Amino acid sequence: MPLALTRLLGPWKPGDLDGFLALGLNNLIQILLIISLCRGVLGYPDALLFGQILPAAGVSLLVGNLAYSYLARRLAAREQRSDCTALPYGINTVSLFAYIFLVMLPVKLAALNGGMSEAAAVTRSWHAGMVACMGSGLIETAGAFCADRLRRWLPRAALLSTLAGIALGYIALGFLLRTYANPLVGLASLAVILLGYYARVKWPLPTGLMALLIGMVLAWSSGLIDPSASAWQQSLSTVTWHTPTLQLTTLWQARADLFPWLGVIVPMGLFNVIGSLQNLDSADAAGDHYGTRSCLLIDGIGTLAAAALGSCFPTTIYIGHSGFKDLGARSGYSWLNGVVMGAACFLGLFGLISLLVPIDAGMAIVLYIGIAMTSQAFQATPSRHAPAVVLGILPGLAGWGAQLLKAGLRTGGLGSEARPFNDAMITQLASGDVWAAGAFALEQGQIITSMLLAALLVFAIEKRFLAAAVCSGSAAVLAWFGVLHAWRFSTGDTVLNLGWGTGQPWAIAYGVITVLILIARILPQDSQNI
Repeated sequence: MPLALTRLLGPWKPGDLDGFLALGLNNLIQILLIISLCRGVLGYPDALLFGQILPAAGVSLLVGNLAYSYLARRLAAREQRSDCTALPYGINTVSLFAYIFLVMLPVKLAALNGGMSEAAAVTRSWHAGMVACMGSGLIETAGAFCADRLRRWLPRAALLSTLAGIALGYIALGFLLRTYANPLVGLASLAVILLGYYARVKWPLPTGLMALLIGMVLAWSSGLIDPSASAWQQSLSTVTWHTPTLQLTTLWQARADLFPWLGVIVPMGLFNVIGSLQNLDSADAAGDHYGTRSCLLIDGIGTLAAAALGSCFPTTIYIGHSGFKDLGARSGYSWLNGVVMGAACFLGLFGLISLLVPIDAGMAIVLYIGIAMTSQAFQATPSRHAPAVVLGILPGLAGWGAQLLKAGLRTGGLGSEARPFNDAMITQLASGDVWAAGAFALEQGQIITSMLLAALLVFAIEKRFLAAAVCSGSAAVLAWFGVLHAWRFSTGDTVLNLGWGTGQPWAIAYGVITVLILIARILPQDSQNI
């Protein structure tokens, strides 16, 4: 590498290539997911997707990866070492799914049901996603100054179980169904991932890349993908330079959309902060001591840059620092990933790549992430907190089930101006032992509900009854104002019903729980935990 380039970007080590392949493949899957979900679920046009959203995401990837590469070089110079590994960084997988399914899709459906045109509904949905991304960025930035105190108070089970609920419902189960819908490609790729990551089989190529290549070969050879000439032409038409433009005016005008989605934005922002702290702990254990404030500021600035330029997807530190260190990756893999991913976003290459690399070929990697996240919820918490982890997972599964239920009802002809969702539908479903009203109630504010329920049970297990009462009391207040559980029908969806007393039934129930906890505090207790 030329001396000038070495001074600018940092020295290149042989292990940086392996690190780049691992991190680049992870980022590639995130981008392919964005393309697939924005096109298929949200119906976004390519002009918006490739002209604004992906270039903005490219800026966030470039800025963050260069910053973490610089931090690694600075740490190596300060400690006179040559083995400092940059923190892996990219688009947050959980936030990606949470914002698409819990913010952007409901906003679009509500807009369509309110009589907006498809184009206007798409625009409003995009703006809501940008505002949500901005909210996460602000929380990450603020977390740089107070995150350690927050981490000390919140039980780990409360955070990890909430992530596990999203991972199981919106990531693992969704892609497992798709795997069995296309079993040849899906199961073969999944077998490579499971054997490589869990049985420690050493494939000729890195496990993720091996699974992707096998999936691509099987997808093309089996006819699962056979792009038409028009599809190739459409993808080639996006290959040009795309310069993202500032969307500050749009963000300011859409700021009113922030409040209805705080039940998603605040917990996701907190998860990003706490997750980054845990990953910093992992790096510290591996011998690389990075400052909390500087790293969380990089996360926050990267996410804010994404939102300001039109992306809806926050960025964060990835898990797996020790794995990249074991590969021999240092600082070079990080800046190379940022440059390559940023350039591909700016040049509009991912439309073409999405044809060459179908999501079916790479979804086993995402399924593995869902499995790993759910496993971590049990492995990284004390065994006596396992019941709290299970309790925290359930609201996420209920929310995902509500999404499936409503999709089935719309397919059956409901959810239109002629046949809108109604109370009679709830009665009919309940007769078949499908308690749709409960699913719809859990769907609203499900992330906060999961966190509070799991934290309550952890505190109860630890006999910290006042802390448990704070959790149930907080749930009562939030439910009273409709932040949790209170819902109403729109034409073809269930939406949050904010207002004074809108969640009264649930608020009263949480109030009763609070009283019972306080009574339990003064009663004798068994000295042994189960």
